[in-house]
Amino acid sequence: MIVRFKDVGNARTAPENERTILRGNGLIPMVGVALTPQPGANYIEIVDEAFRRVEQIKKDLPEDIKVGVAQDTTQTIRKAITEVEETIILAFLLVVLVIFLFLRDWRTTMIPVIAIPISLIGSFFIMYISDFSINILSLLGIVLATGIVVDDAIVVMENIYSKVEKGMNPTEAAHSGTKEIVFAIISTTITLAAVFLPIIFLSGLTGRLFREFGVVVAGSVIISAVVSLTLTPMMSSKILKHRERENWLFRVTEPFFVGMINKYHNSLKKFVQRPWVGIIIMLVSVALIFFVGKGIPTELAPLEDKSRLRVMSTAPEGISYDKMDEYNLSIAAILDTITEKESLISITAPGFGSTSSVNSSMNRITLIPPNERKKSQAQLAAELTAIVQKMNFARSFVVQEQTIGSSRSSSLPVQFVIQAPNFEALKKVVPIFMDAAQNNPAFNMVDLDLKFNKPELRVEINRDKAREMGVSVKDIAETIQLIFSGQRYGYYIFNGKQYQVIGQAEYQFRNEPTDLTTISVKNKKGESVQLDNLVILSYESTPPQLYRYNRFVSATVSAGLADGLTLGQGIEEMNKISEQVLNERFSTSLAGVSKDFSEGSSSLLFAFLLALVLIYLVLAAQFESFSDPLIIMLTVPLALTGAVLSLWIFGDTLNIFSEIGVIVLVGIVTKNGILIVEFANQRKAAGLPIREAVVDAAVKRFRPILMTSLATILGALPIAMALGGAATSRIPMGIVIIGGLSFSLILTLYVIPALYIYLTSKKGKKQL
Repeated sequence: MIVRFKDVGNARTAPENERTILRGNGLIPMVGVALTPQPGANYIEIVDEAFRRVEQIKKDLPEDIKVGVAQDTTQTIRKAITEVEETIILAFLLVVLVIFLFLRDWRTTMIPVIAIPISLIGSFFIMYISDFSINILSLLGIVLATGIVVDDAIVVMENIYSKVEKGMNPTEAAHSGTKEIVFAIISTTITLAAVFLPIIFLSGLTGRLFREFGVVVAGSVIISAVVSLTLTPMMSSKILKHRERENWLFRVTEPFFVGMINKYHNSLKKFVQRPWVGIIIMLVSVALIFFVGKGIPTELAPLEDKSRLRVMSTAPEGISYDKMDEYNLSIAAILDTITEKESLISITAPGFGSTSSVNSSMNRITLIPPNERKKSQAQLAAELTAIVQKMNFARSFVVQEQTIGSSRSSSLPVQFVIQAPNFEALKKVVPIFMDAAQNNPAFNMVDLDLKFNKPELRVEINRDKAREMGVSVKDIAETIQLIFSGQRYGYYIFNGKQYQVIGQAEYQFRNEPTDLTTISVKNKKGESVQLDNLVILSYESTPPQLYRYNRFVSATVSAGLADGLTLGQGIEEMNKISEQVLNERFSTSLAGVSKDFSEGSSSLLFAFLLALVLIYLVLAAQFESFSDPLIIMLTVPLALTGAVLSLWIFGDTLNIFSEIGVIVLVGIVTKNGILIVEFANQRKAAGLPIREAVVDAAVKRFRPILMTSLATILGALPIAMALGGAATSRIPMGIVIIGGLSFSLILTLYVIPALYIYLTSKKGKKQL
């Protein structure tokens, strides 16, 4: 008798994995294709080419199949780059404006301004030969360089200009003025370039992020020095003229500038009569750095509004796919009704081909641009968190995408790894640690990757009984596998394509654990033997998987931060819990974004200290003195005081951007000290007493110091103003540079001359 397959079963075309589904807007099931660029690839070019090919595919598709874009992460990249380009233009205009306000003549203004495009074009050439890409951080270096590269040209041109005003021939003034200032220009250039040397050679996330930034700024500064010592003197000799009668703007504003210089001169002469005040100011500044700095929160980077949110859900182990999909549909339905939503991607059991994660789901929502909605990404995340926490079928939490970080996972920001000598010790301590973390007000959500609640049905074969009944262990194993595992039997060809043939029992015959005992297996005599006569079933609860970190058995505790708290504060709270709960047998580590934060902070501290050492060594070699570089280096505490006070006043954090800003600030503020100390040494060598020499040097360099400082401040102003929705993370860098430079500018003009009196050598070197 022939038994056909249709008599005992049925065949149908279906997905290989029926326990996962992806839905889009309106909760409509769909098929998704994700493009993941290779490391080093150009995201913009890939997406543009993908869009072109999608348009070609649409022409050949049936009318009932719709193709669209559910998510395009390059929109953030395109927008950020456009905003940085606009910031460069704004910074350039502000720098030109401040130079014009001091010089009050367009012809004269063009001399230092021409250094900006030449230096920036040279920077792009350096990027080209270094095989760098045009990205947000390299363009950020261009923005910052816009205010810095003009400094040398201003100093050279202003020195020549002052000689022309006194009646010297422009050509002679260009030669004499450049020769007088060349040492200071070389010193400031090498100093500023040396600051970026540690950044360029940093490893890890910080090195990858800021290597291009450092090369761009350092390269532009070196090019600007060459321009200021060659092109600027030449243009000054041709353009600068001694005029008997200045233009009306010059005549109207000159009394103000003369009065400002005279007031500074008089106040400085009084200040240097009591140089000990400078020591007090320096000590107060150092104290403020420590006391105010300790109260500033720390994090990896400020959270950007990227218009993207994720809702991650995990139900207890053993939950069926149908129940999980029902729960995920309820989450997706809420997200689909949000007015600020642009697109939705909802996935139940996001195993991407695997069937091992049916108790989890992920919903990703893309928001409309920030300027088109009233609520911020953070506000929407807080509202959604309040909603999903009331749904107790599964543990759900809302994740905002981190601004930067090497981890691509969808986890919470704080990731604390507990390492144990063995699994039993870890199993005992994890519940205690989790209880302490969940009761800590610093965290609004706590999760654990190591679960102990996966139900498991263990099948033990009674070998003796199976042997007596003529059934082999192989027959029992193959029977269970054929019915329950969804095994591939073979292939078939349809419309020229190959498909798998997968077999298993109908759902109603494999839905309950007891179904396993109703299976029959043939013995050697061809008789059917029910499986419950041959096997013993037992129920256990085990971890779905075990984790190891640095070869130790481990568990990672992830946590979301309460409102107003930063990543650094969250890690600090985790460390406090570990000190209370864990003994010396356990060790801890960080993972994900937390690890990036820890490594970035330590490497930047090393870069800062190394930058200070390099600056001192470079200056000591150039000045052939140990005391003069020390005087110049005393500008650093003044700048750091201004930086930490600015962060504290504006409520910003100490993060990877503000820390890079501090390192850049060190190089910028030492330039002012170099200008004063170097010219004071010249005046001292000419025979002036120390007090008169330093006062004369400070007054003569007052205008160029003011011009260069304001140019740098206004160049960094667009960064601090966060023009554009994707500029939030750059605010601390701008605030640090502007605040530190402004604070140190005021004090440097008084404190450095006062300390020069105490620290400089009493004899001046003869000038050759």
